[in-house]
Amino acid sequence: MRISHIAMYVRDLEVVKEFYIRFFGAKAGELYHNPKTGLKSYFLSFDEGTRLELMNLPEMQDQKKVLVRMGYIHIAISVGSREKVDAITEKLYEAGYEVLSGPRITGDGYYESTVLGPEDNQIEITE
Repeated sequence: MRISHIAMYVRDLEVVKEFYIRFFGAKAGELYHNPKTGLKSYFLSFDEGTRLELMNLPEMQDQKKVLVRMGYIHIAISVGSREKVDAITEKLYEAGYEVLSGPRITGDGYYESTVLGPEDNQIEITE
């Protein structure tokens, strides 16, 4: 078995889509729009494995996110090397995104950084 995709609701589909394209090399499918429900979504594909679905519905509720909470907390993107972790983290920092931790070796042996992406969603960047 494998995880096919992960979905998340976002306010601004275009901004979040462009973020993943710019910093992580995602490839976006065509915009899907269901006029009956108002749902709009993009599937983003990466070089390997799992896809990310970005979704928007008119009736979404946008509640304040806290960093430590119950439920899904971050997505982790493996970029292939420590050098890439460093480079992408630096690009995100220079673009004004908050680096929450790292790059560093964690207690469980991962080399990673964690950034706060668009709409305060946490992204872990690993080697």
